[in-house]
Amino acid sequence: MRVALSVRIAESPGSKEQTTRTLAQLAALAAGIGYQAVCMRASQVGIQTPLQDITAARHTVQGYGLTVSMVTGDVAIPLNNDRAPEALRHITPYLDLAALLESDLIRVGMKHDTEIVWAQRAADEARERGIRLAHQSHTLSLFETVAGSLDVLRRINRPNFGLIYEPANLDLCGQDYGPETITRFEPWLFNVYLQNHRKTPDGRVTLATWSQGAVSYDPIRLQDSGGLDFPMILDTLDRIGYTGYVTVHQAFTELMEPEDAARQSYDHLTRIGHVEPLKGGGQGHQA
Repeated sequence: MRVALSVRIAESPGSKEQTTRTLAQLAALAAGIGYQAVCMRASQVGIQTPLQDITAARHTVQGYGLTVSMVTGDVAIPLNNDRAPEALRHITPYLDLAALLESDLIRVGMKHDTEIVWAQRAADEARERGIRLAHQSHTLSLFETVAGSLDVLRRINRPNFGLIYEPANLDLCGQDYGPETITRFEPWLFNVYLQNHRKTPDGRVTLATWSQGAVSYDPIRLQDSGGLDFPMILDTLDRIGYTGYVTVHQAFTELMEPEDAARQSYDHLTRIGHVEPLKGGGQGHQA
């Protein structure tokens, strides 16, 4: 498995648009630690970004020996609002963005069964360009539950439309995120997002779900106890032969600075899992 760092790690508190670090700073940080890729979001580069800036971003990332593991092309998708599915109706700009960043995976959003036909059409267009689409395990979406996710994936029925397995959201929705679920997801497993929490009735954060109502939790570091079972997750991914990216996806701004979060998360994952360090020991540089 390869390990990627989401640019979400430096998004400003409560924002999907503002960031506390430049892309160059994040690329240097990721490469210096040993990450192999960055997971791009519109807070850094999206469909709203001018062409010359997208090209410069690709050169920056590649100059540090990294790739772009996945692209989230607008703010509505991570906000998971009513506009999140609109990308499926107008997928061409997102495909152009991914191609310019030399990434073959795009995150999309879906909330209603009526969007299945748009997912099929978007996937067909993406397939012509060698690009895949994926939906995250996420609250308030068609991918909130295990059964719902599998049903939608089968109905879309496209080889280049898959899943971003995200155990924290599954846990908040009262779903099993363990070996049985990972094995069932395996045919569609395109990416893995990791973030950590402890569910508690008086948690600092309360999140709405369709399946469980309002759920409260405390965000914690990946290495903190009492949260998700990451050794089990990584062991299972290794057992099924998953060779894609494991992405440090958490918003850490309330817990620590991006530099500390990136280093501590990487150290924890490499200590407990089967992830590959960057060749050359993380000595990234900008060409």
